[in-house]
This record gives sequence, C-alpha cells and structure tokens, in this order.
Amino acid sequence: MITRSIRFRMALWYAGLLAGALFLFGAATYLGLERYLQKSLEETLSKQARSIGETLVIAIGQSGEDYVVNEINEHYAPEINGRLIRVTRADGKQIFVSGRPRDGSFDPSLVPATVSLSGREFSHEVEMPDGHELLLHGLRFKASDGSQFLIEVGAPYNQIEGVLRGLLFTFALGLPLIVAVAIGGGYVLMRRALRPVDEIRQKAEQITSRSLSERLPVAHTGDELERLATALNNMIERLEESFHQINRFSADASHELRTPLTILHGELEALAGKERDVPDDIRDTIGSALEETQRLARIVESLLAISRLDAGEARVERGRLDLAELVRTTADQMRLLAEEKRISLNCDGTASVEVEGDPSRLKQVVVNLLDNAIKYTPDGGGSVSIHVIAQDGRAVLEIADTGLGISASDLPHIFDRFYRADKARSRQMGGAGLGLSIVRSICTAHDGQVTVSSTEGSGSRFRVELPLALN
Repeated sequence: MITRSIRFRMALWYAGLLAGALFLFGAATYLGLERYLQKSLEETLSKQARSIGETLVIAIGQSGEDYVVNEINEHYAPEINGRLIRVTRADGKQIFVSGRPRDGSFDPSLVPATVSLSGREFSHEVEMPDGHELLLHGLRFKASDGSQFLIEVGAPYNQIEGVLRGLLFTFALGLPLIVAVAIGGGYVLMRRALRPVDEIRQKAEQITSRSLSERLPVAHTGDELERLATALNNMIERLEESFHQINRFSADASHELRTPLTILHGELEALAGKERDVPDDIRDTIGSALEETQRLARIVESLLAISRLDAGEARVERGRLDLAELVRTTADQMRLLAEEKRISLNCDGTASVEVEGDPSRLKQVVVNLLDNAIKYTPDGGGSVSIHVIAQDGRAVLEIADTGLGISASDLPHIFDRFYRADKARSRQMGGAGLGLSIVRSICTAHDGQVTVSSTEGSGSRFRVELPLALN
C-alpha cells in the first residue's frame, strides 16, 4: 500500500475520526449508564426504606419490635437479596440489622453507624474495609406514637460494576471490529470512487508527443473527476495544436531553405570553377563558404527529416527484413572509417533477426550510431562492438565503444536537437547535434526505442529495441 496516496490518507483520516467518534460515544454511554444505574439504585433503596417505615415502623408501638424484625426478614429477605437493612432508635439502639448476604459481597457489622446528617432523607457512599463501596440510603421516620427512627437500606456497587464491566468488555471487542469493518468498507468505497483517477493516470503515462491525438477517459458522473478529465483533455488538445504548429513550422522552414541553399551551392561551385579569373585568397574563401553551405544543407535536410518523422508525415515503407544482415552489411561499408583510425570493429550476431520496417531508415540508425562510435573513439587501440539478438519478443541492437564516454550531466540531453556534449569538438568533426535526434525519431516511428548507458572516459553503449516481425 502506498502510504502517500490520497486513498491511504483518506482511509487514515476516516479511521481516526471514526475511532474518535466511537470513543466519545462509548465514554458518554459508559458515564450515562453509570449515572442511570446509580440513580435507579438510589430510587429503589428510597422506596424500600419508605415502604418499611410506612408499613412496619409506623405502628411499632402496637405491634412490637419483634413483629417488625420478623416482617422485615419475611418480606424483604435482605440476606437473600444482598441488601443491608438497619433500623435504629433515636437513642442509638438498633432494632434490626440484616445478616451477611449469601453472596458475601459485604459484612453489615463493618458498616459504620451513620452520623447525624442534615435532611429527612439522604444518600451517601460507604467505603468498606475490603475496598468495595456500598450505597447507603437513610430515612428519618417518625412512628405514630411519636418515637423517632433511622431506617437505612444499602446495596453494594458490585452489581453496577458488573454491568459496567460487561459494557467495557463489549466496547473492547465491538469497537475495534466496527472500526476495522468501517475502514475496510471505506477503503473499498474510496478505491472505487478514485478508480477513474488511476485510469486517467495510466492513460496519461501512455500519451507522448507522438500520441497527443489520444484523450484521457472521462467518467460522465458530473463530479469533480469528470471536470478534471475534461480540463486535462482540453489542455492536451491545445498542446497537440502547439506541437503541430511547431512541427509544421520546422518542416516548412526547412523545405523553404532547401531551394536557396541549392542555388547558393551551385553558384559557389560555378564561381570556384573559374580557375583563371579568381585569385587564390578569394578561391579559399569560396571553398570555405561552399563547405559551410554543404553543412547547412545537411542540417536543413536533417531538420526536415526529424520534423516529418515526428509529425508522422515522413514516408516509411515497411517491409520484412533481416536486421542482423542489414547491420552486418552497413558495418562492412563503414569498416574503412574504423581502419583509418586504427579502431577494431567487431560485429556479432549471425542468427537472423527479422523486423518490419523501412530498410533505408533503419540503415540510417545504424550509420549514425556507428559514425558516432567511431568518431568519438580515440585513434589506435580503441574498439567498437556490434551485437544483434532477439530477446523477449524484441529485436535488440547494441553498439558499444571504448571512446570518450558521456558525462552524467549530458546523458539526459543527448537525444535533444542541436545538443552536443563537447560543442567545440563536435563542430570540428562536422556534427550539428541532430544525428541522435534522427535516431530517436526513426526508432519511435518504428514503435521502438533507443537508450544509452555511458561512463565518462570508459565508452558508451547504445541499445535499440524494435518489435520482432510477426510470424
């Protein structure tokens, strides 16, 4: 799971808020239930105390104390019900004190005598020596003969504590389960809700400068994601138009420059051919201008080729061909260049590797890469190796050299137009920084790619991958 994703953060926030809300609800429920049970117990004890006074103690002068004691035991059974009942005269004599409850929850003999408390009726908590608490309700009652009595009815808190412990146990088991189920359900819902975002991302990664005609999927839900996808599609449409304008400008400019350059080249050649009428210094100037004109013409032709390839307007005649054979014949044709610099040129790969493509364009790829490898490998002792293999359903061409290599700062830019790692030396060697741009454009037009790995001072390795021809 990606912890920085919106889905994860939303699930985390949702879990935190839900857990906090459930905790507050549980705490409020616990405190509310505790207060309710305590209040209910107080009311029960109060009713019991008044019942004892109004039915038994009120006529104690006629019925006698023994009758009151027997009636309390018979009708209220404090030992069985786990209650404390104590009836005390105003002079401090205890008429009745209940025995120890059967559950042994408290010992009535350890309950201290109640000191004088204000009010006719009162309730207070008694701390027992064993640590348990007892809720004691007292009622000052006056019998019909005028005698005063204190009727006390008490009950331990263990019943309330048992209910509260059960509630806590339920919360301890239920709340984590509820939170887990809610988080899982919320995560699934958020995943479904954000699925269009993943679809937009996947499609956006597939759109390149050559596929700007494609559009992002739009989920017609009327929500923010639909508006976002529509806005991005509008932006891609504007970018597509801008790219087309740039490519058309490059192609048109290159096309328009071809005619005047051709005329200029012809006139310079004609002028240079007049041997007698042209002084030597002017002839040298004309020769230099003729070389620069030829170089400029090559640049224009390269620009026109790149623009047409990028725009998909270049004519690519696809046919089935053996890439390994094409590479071998091209390497043989360029072997003389390597021998002039005393560079060994090794070409491996005798097995047939068939692809579908334009032979002239693919040969241009091999020529440009080999020319660079030979050009930037020092004279004497260097080597250039060529490998052609079929690998994982792709035709792979690798051209490695032991030359100057490319610095890490230059590697990301070597396929850019007019980019030259060593600008001064490249110009001396006739380079304009368009050869590798043409290689990339041709590979892209053939649904392939070109990559490079290099270490400065240790040579470079160019890797071209093309789809294999279907059987």
